[in-house]
Amino acid sequence: MSAPWFVYLLRCADGSLYAGATTDVERRVAQHDAGRGAAYTRARRPVELVWSEPAADRSAALRREAAIKRLSRREKLLLATSGP
Repeated sequence: MSAPWFVYLLRCADGSLYAGATTDVERRVAQHDAGRGAAYTRARRPVELVWSEPAADRSAALRREAAIKRLSRREKLLLATSGP
């Protein structure tokens, strides 16, 4: 059985939001904070996990991530208020 997948939303130090997908949310957030995450978050550290949800598999996680990236900032903030 493969590792479970998750979709997550981070709030960067400048207030911007970043969406991603991973099999280990805690490890991935630590990578972003250490400057080993996405190029987008490297210059916007520290980051804070504001939301996450499980996905059925990698494909579902990547589709959900893409859908979240298409949301408006307001919609992403509403999603973030639902908690990690």
